[in-house]
Amino acid sequence: MKKIITAGTALLAAAVLTACHGKSARQEPVLLQEEAGQETEISLWTFPVGNWGNLTAVSGLIADFHREYPHIHVTVECVDYDTGDQKIRDAVASGNAPDLVFEGPERMVADWGDQGLLADLSDLWDSQAAGEIYENVRNACRHRNGEYYEFPVCMTAHCMAINYDLFREAGALAYLDEETHTWTTQDFIRAVGALAEHGENPAGIIYCKNQSGDQGTRVLVNNLYGGAFTDEAHRVYTVDSKENKKALKLLKELEGITFDPDMTSTEEIELFCDGKLAMTFCWNASIEITQTINRPELDFEIFPMAFPANEGKPGLQGGIWGLGVFDNKDPQRVEAAKTFIRYMTQDDDNYKRAVLASSFWPVRDLDAIYENDQLMTEYSAFMQYMGDYYQITPGWATAREAWWKMLQNVGNGQNITAAVQEFSRQTAGNG
Repeated sequence: MKKIITAGTALLAAAVLTACHGKSARQEPVLLQEEAGQETEISLWTFPVGNWGNLTAVSGLIADFHREYPHIHVTVECVDYDTGDQKIRDAVASGNAPDLVFEGPERMVADWGDQGLLADLSDLWDSQAAGEIYENVRNACRHRNGEYYEFPVCMTAHCMAINYDLFREAGALAYLDEETHTWTTQDFIRAVGALAEHGENPAGIIYCKNQSGDQGTRVLVNNLYGGAFTDEAHRVYTVDSKENKKALKLLKELEGITFDPDMTSTEEIELFCDGKLAMTFCWNASIEITQTINRPELDFEIFPMAFPANEGKPGLQGGIWGLGVFDNKDPQRVEAAKTFIRYMTQDDDNYKRAVLASSFWPVRDLDAIYENDQLMTEYSAFMQYMGDYYQITPGWATAREAWWKMLQNVGNGQNITAAVQEFSRQTAGNG
């Protein structure tokens, strides 16, 4: 535990220091020669993605950019998730939208891009660096009209975690692959059975009071028997499938797993960290860093795991974050914003600093970015399991609400088929 705590603290400090003090390689200006000396001012609004939500860290990144492009002045505003969406709406309505925004495809592509508010970034995808971006990330940044409204910077994969000590005491470690952090559905069933027999009942809880942490419950259900949340084209929600209904039936009937319509993911995490649950379905590296720093009394080994999958090959949900450009009808500002994106993503040294500031992982292969960090190296294993990023499907906000309400209905005793059909009724016509 001490190694994990030290690694987490060092990671957070390194992200800020690296962002503020890095030195970049020279890049060729992107602006036309006759425009190269023209002063241009652009604004960048950042949502709180690691230290991209920290004004000091972002200012360090921008200081390097200003030295390279002194004629482009970038102002920064950090916004939060409670008020940020409304601030964007107000800024758009008043004709003062930011030039650059740092956020994810569910806003950039499925919301602002869908409204026609963003500039097409397809030309940025012609570089060698862009060609190395993982295909599932590329797909998430492209609108169904074929245009790209986001250029990605970082990503993470959400996972679950187990109380290693309790699993060892119950003889349940035999049912997981510690090297790959994976397990099959059948081994998950056996492990939960061993825990329940050992007195850990419940061993795990399906929390569903609200949408917080819903990525965990979605992936748990989808992976158990090979189901999916949407079709591959991200047009239709496919929760009402035999695979998903089979998974819900298993979870409802499995001794050791309980549905709790009154529990949030935060409360579930607290029970896990208190040693009262053998597993949590809402976990990632950032949560472990936070919990181990804030809980010096935490006295058991946390072991992160991929969600159980029918054939042992999980498809995890995750986050993708990057830069988009609002089309403010000023070609010079749009081009300056694209210059900023190129600067942050095409040169490996600059890109490494941008990723480290996020405390997440690169969207393309970048050697040894966390080579001296034990915790981040361990969690990097989950990047290979990153599955489809379906949060860009139309009607996403409706589907998220319908999902946790469906779980509540199952937890309250409603027939699974009826509960799933109600989900489909609420999301029909969104694709």
